[in-house]
Amino acid sequence: MIPDDVVEEVRSRADIVEVVGEVVPLKRSGKDYKGKCPFHEDRTPSFYVVPAKGLFHCFGCGVSGDVFTFLMKRQGLEFTDAVKAVGGRFGVEVREVSARRAEDDPHRPLHEANAFARDFFRERLAAPDGERARRYLEQRGISDAVAERFQLGYAPDAWHELRDAAARHGIDETLLLTAGLLSRSEKRDAPYDRFRDRLVFPIESSTGRVVAFGGRVLGPATGTPKYLNSPESPVYHKGRELYGLSWAKHEIRRQEAALLVEGYMDVVSLAAAGVAHVVASLGTATTHEQAELLKRYTTHVYLLFDSDAAGLKATFRAGDVLLGVGIRPSVVTLPPGEDPDSLVRTGGGGALKPYLEQAVDVLDRKIQILDERGYFSSIDKTRRSLDRLLPTVRAARDAALRDLYVDRVAARTGVRRETIESELARPSHAPPEFRPVPPPSTPPPPSAPVARRRMGAERQLLLVLLRNRGWIPRAAEIVGPESFMDRAYRRIYEILLDEPGLEHVPPDLDPGLQRRFEDLFGDPEVLEHGGQVFEHALAAIQIAELDRRIDALDARIGRATGEEKQALVAEKQTLMRERSMLGENWRRSAGNLQRLNLNQDQERSE
Repeated sequence: MIPDDVVEEVRSRADIVEVVGEVVPLKRSGKDYKGKCPFHEDRTPSFYVVPAKGLFHCFGCGVSGDVFTFLMKRQGLEFTDAVKAVGGRFGVEVREVSARRAEDDPHRPLHEANAFARDFFRERLAAPDGERARRYLEQRGISDAVAERFQLGYAPDAWHELRDAAARHGIDETLLLTAGLLSRSEKRDAPYDRFRDRLVFPIESSTGRVVAFGGRVLGPATGTPKYLNSPESPVYHKGRELYGLSWAKHEIRRQEAALLVEGYMDVVSLAAAGVAHVVASLGTATTHEQAELLKRYTTHVYLLFDSDAAGLKATFRAGDVLLGVGIRPSVVTLPPGEDPDSLVRTGGGGALKPYLEQAVDVLDRKIQILDERGYFSSIDKTRRSLDRLLPTVRAARDAALRDLYVDRVAARTGVRRETIESELARPSHAPPEFRPVPPPSTPPPPSAPVARRRMGAERQLLLVLLRNRGWIPRAAEIVGPESFMDRAYRRIYEILLDEPGLEHVPPDLDPGLQRRFEDLFGDPEVLEHGGQVFEHALAAIQIAELDRRIDALDARIGRATGEEKQALVAEKQTLMRERSMLGENWRRSAGNLQRLNLNQDQERSE
């Protein structure tokens, strides 16, 4: 037999319109498709295919079913053979196992615990103590039907209600801890309910099984996180799931596009307004696994993230990930102060349509923003703009699109196409610099003092950012991850840019990187005058970067002649002026910092 989860995976990937359409000429009829029934003599179309539900039905002879039923009736296949046929067509490997092994699912108790918790939260939403949550949903324009569709619930304002209810049903406490439904604390002897006095959003896998939960506070988030999510577990890995996909996947196929938003409420609000092809990431930067998941259903994704610095960073990082799997990402820009939820609550689903129509390709949006910020106004800024554009060009998996990107960047920056292609041919982790074609030998590494200074500054910057998260957007404007020499610090910096509110070391890092991160989190060093340490570290990293670029220019100047040499000398002079200004600020900052530290030492000794 075939395990249930494999059957569900095949069913979720299958396009029933495509399968039926090979036998029955179908015409669109609203959201569905209709044609003449292949199972009886049908003079007028009475056979309907409902892609949103993955079903077909004939109002003439009464036959109905899913994609497997259709093949079984049409081709005389057994169920197992029908699943294999559909799986082979839509890229799912189907293997049979013995009945005993199919029932022996090691994660079955976890799925049952999550299903119990979902039903518990739903019942409490309808109970008297769920009135605040129901009122909150009403204020947000979420009807009872939409709440039922997404199986929304309410976690009561109590410490042990879920735990006690589960115990009465024979669900072990250890299982609830593993699922992340209970938490432990040194202040309490017994485990307690993780979700309390929150609106609860069940998180389903693409096949419809509840694997985790998200909880939102019902009022202002004072002293508590606005959203609280389940930790990762044997059945839940946030980087491999998308909220809302189990409900949206058929509509995504129909619309031939998906909307990717940031939060649960955006998904639910858009669905309530009639926009059903929407999913959300789960509190993490968009991952390769999530992109591959979307690729099963569409090759076009609209990105609807916040337009602040952190939102733009997340937008472009997501765009690059999507390009890497062959998806075409478009960036939707909403009015200042608006998000998808607020937009449709005031104007309905139609309010979003003009902004989707005005969406632009992710590379074009990058160019627009760089243009608005004056990045093409000088040689040095144009060079830096190229550093920001090349990752997106490099990420494009589609050869034709990548070629168009190269032409677009060459036209906007004035850099020759051959030079851009040479840059793209270099390893993506290498620091950016211009090289002629063919590229010369690799420039020598920075001297030991420069390397030590830069490495110390990188650590100091990360320590300051971990203790002052509000400075992360400013740091992101001045230095990018590519400016970090230490690969571990570079990765930690990327994580902080993606998740500024991170409270714990991510558990899915490799052991070496996790140790480095934990070392920073637990560093006892007292960073007084954090503002000056912050500016000092940024300047030191920038100076080291400029030194490297100047050294590389010196090597090229020695080989160049004529006009090329003059242009290189002019570029070097520009970098030298920038370095001189940074160097003066850095020395002043370092001097002030040293004097402050000396004064503090004297005060302590007195």
